[in-house]
Amino acid sequence: MSQTNAHAHESAPAKQQRPAAILFVTAFAAFLATFNETFLNVGFAPIMEALTVDVSTVQWLATAYMLGAAVMVPVSAFAYRSFPTRPLFCMTTALLVIGSIIGALAPNFTVLLIGRIVQALGTGMLIPIGMNITLEMAPREKLGTYMGIMGAMTTLGPSSSVILAGLILAAAPWNMLLWVFGGLSLLCLLAGAIILRDIAKLTHPRLDAASVALIGIALIGILYGVSTIFVGNIAIALGAAVVGIIALVFFVRRQGKLTEPLIDLRPLKIPPFAVGVVVNMLSLVTIFAMNIIVPTYMQSVLGTPPLIASLTLFPAILCSCVASPIAGRIYDKHGPGILLPAGFACITVFSVLTAVFISTASPVVLALIYIPVICGSALIIGPVQSFALSKLPPELNPHGVTVMSTGFQIAGCFGSSVFTGVYALVGASAAASGLAAAQAATEGMLAAGVLVGIFAFVGFFLALWIRRVAARPIVDAAPAWNEAGEATAAAPVDTLAAIMKTDVYTVLPHTSVAEAMKLFASKGISGAPVVDEERRVVGFISDGDIMSAIADQVPAFKTAWSFVVERDKADFDATLRRTMAQPVSDIANKRVIAVNIEDDLGEVARVLAEGHLKKAPVLEGDRMVGIINRSNITSYALERFGV
Repeated sequence: MSQTNAHAHESAPAKQQRPAAILFVTAFAAFLATFNETFLNVGFAPIMEALTVDVSTVQWLATAYMLGAAVMVPVSAFAYRSFPTRPLFCMTTALLVIGSIIGALAPNFTVLLIGRIVQALGTGMLIPIGMNITLEMAPREKLGTYMGIMGAMTTLGPSSSVILAGLILAAAPWNMLLWVFGGLSLLCLLAGAIILRDIAKLTHPRLDAASVALIGIALIGILYGVSTIFVGNIAIALGAAVVGIIALVFFVRRQGKLTEPLIDLRPLKIPPFAVGVVVNMLSLVTIFAMNIIVPTYMQSVLGTPPLIASLTLFPAILCSCVASPIAGRIYDKHGPGILLPAGFACITVFSVLTAVFISTASPVVLALIYIPVICGSALIIGPVQSFALSKLPPELNPHGVTVMSTGFQIAGCFGSSVFTGVYALVGASAAASGLAAAQAATEGMLAAGVLVGIFAFVGFFLALWIRRVAARPIVDAAPAWNEAGEATAAAPVDTLAAIMKTDVYTVLPHTSVAEAMKLFASKGISGAPVVDEERRVVGFISDGDIMSAIADQVPAFKTAWSFVVERDKADFDATLRRTMAQPVSDIANKRVIAVNIEDDLGEVARVLAEGHLKKAPVLEGDRMVGIINRSNITSYALERFGV
């Protein structure tokens, strides 16, 4: 069904919530959460010197932070449905402020580590809470744009932190990093306290302590094993990973038995969502991997100053911040079909080129080659998150966000640990075979770059699958679920078939806009489905779509001079004639929401309500057999209850 007539008016409370202002708060929070992933890591060298610890000890500032954040992500779904939104957001950002103060004043490494863990507790909940708020508040027709902005922040955060940290350390001691981050977190807290309102619908689920313990052990074991297998004791790393996997198996089994699971895993049974999570992780892996190994190679092998190495990444970061919102707007109009394959194609090609030319190219040339790598991720992250989450019913959104955010933590760990491990391992092997140190490191860099390209190539094929799914003109309603949490087909009922309209006015794709308008006027309708010769719905054309087409072709602003010049010209009539001669397929809305003949009326009502639709096509298989209006359901309700 076309969205032009469907979105009549937002409710008054939604308008009062000021979605754009709330987006600013959630985007700021997403930036802080990802910014803090790598911000302090740049200061490891001065921290080691000031607190007299070695590299294996200081590394725990990164490892413990990552583990603490990962454990808190699953708890976020429970917290979001248990506490009012504004106090929860303020409490979460307050943990960032408190942890920063503890760390900045730390007299020894132990206290600094405690402060870092406190920060992690807040960070782990901040991104999923922000994404849930965005999903609640974003107008459906702008979901891609809003998620694109969120994606830009998650890209900008870890990338810009390296640059800002380098600038700060050039003029101040390491604890200034924590004071700066604490100040930014305090600004975010104040913005949330002023702008946010209580958005979430509270259901007060019961917190299952055993589930929290199992998922905590699972994530800590798996992530610790992945992060230390290249730099620590292999036996301990493998043992931790095995323990984590066993705990994960028990966690999954327990969730299936609970009436109120900590994480509802049903979203992963919906293939488009599950594939979307994997695609999102593959894209994030490339960001974390390349943003670490590129400056590492430049500093350790080429002798590039840290600040110059960081600034080499800056053009790519800047371009990605522009590309992400644009990708979101493209998604809103055309879906993910073009964006995802294009993004992975850029990553696949240019990650390998970066690794090939990094040893010989100037910083300027390297910066130019690197832009498509990060911009490729920007084309993917926001759109694929929008696509995946749009496939979930509203009640599963918090759990879908939790799964997506957990994937973020795993991708960050995998990208920063495995690829740097491959870089070091291949380099060491090449050095042992007799190559000079610089040449051996170059071999390691090439291996890591090619591995990134391989991961992106896998993502490219998954993106093609998503493209095929998104190209289907019908957005099917979410499947029904049985008590065991399994997807089931809705039970066939006769009610929808009995009350729907079967004498539906339709137009063919090659029908001219003028003929469609003539149909609207003669039949007193405002729109009609576009169907092919086999009665398959391929779009929807409305008078609003036609108005939009005309408006798109008329300049949005004319000067007084242009009005004087054009006052005797029938420019509007000329535009109108061109539009009326077009086939309806040129301007029809290709993304159609429909219901199935077997759906019950409750599901039909949900589709109409969530899509802000007045009517929707009814399908049997992929053929249209009727159309259901809100008025049909209203009439049925009046007749059924004798009102």
